[in-house]
Amino acid sequence: MVITLALAAAMTYGVADFLGGAAARHASALKALVWAVPAGMALILASALAVGGTPAAPALAWGAGAGLAGGAGLITFYRALAQGPMSVVAPVSALAASLLPIAVGVARGERLEPGVLAGVLLCLVAIVLVSMEKSEEADVPAGRGPLANGPLMAGVSGVLFGIFFILLKQAGDGAGLWPLVGARLGNLAAVAAALLALALLRPGTAGPRLRGRLPIGLALLSGALDATANILYFLAVNAGMLSLAAVLTSLYPAITVLLARIAYSERLRTVQRLGLVIAAAGVTLVTVG
Repeated sequence: MVITLALAAAMTYGVADFLGGAAARHASALKALVWAVPAGMALILASALAVGGTPAAPALAWGAGAGLAGGAGLITFYRALAQGPMSVVAPVSALAASLLPIAVGVARGERLEPGVLAGVLLCLVAIVLVSMEKSEEADVPAGRGPLANGPLMAGVSGVLFGIFFILLKQAGDGAGLWPLVGARLGNLAAVAAALLALALLRPGTAGPRLRGRLPIGLALLSGALDATANILYFLAVNAGMLSLAAVLTSLYPAITVLLARIAYSERLRTVQRLGLVIAAAGVTLVTVG
């Protein structure tokens, strides 16, 4: 069950990221999130009410912490992309997001069967390879200029995403889906804080408003799918091991890359094709292991 749910979460996250990226082409990422995050909040709140459960304070608090980390991670990730090449930023962030839950899971006593462990290691390699894209940035000597901060911020964003995965596991499943409501509130707080900080410190830099039915529709659908992916991951991580659920869920860049190939005729690099093959092999080993 954990494998099916985690892979479903990866697919849904991948589609959500693709649609969110498409919406952000018409405005800034933050302005797209202004539409996407409330849409996800509405879906998760409705789901939590339908599922039932008691919105206990500890579960909401763990969820809110996860949401703050996830929201801050997303903002930091986009900031890293502005300061460094995607070919470096995306793999560093994805790998950090995977390794932290694995470390925490192992520290808690999780032990994977040899076949499953081999599949997880292949998935880690695949996450890095499918995230690699050709850099369009000019070459900058190491340690000089704003690009030098890109990999560091990418690592920070990945750690924050990893914390999101871990804290949702910590919230448990005894309160229904209410921890996810707390997570969405944390997301909203992170986005609101970022917008406020830009308005006060750098007026006019938040980007243009998102306009038009199609871009707004893409942002709303992205938010709804992201919320659905949150639910799938939450169910997965509470049905099995943190290390396994987090790694399989982190395969979502493969879906985003494939959709970009279909929609925008973007060519897959050789390293990305190799990553997709390795991902398939890793998932196969996890499934049969």
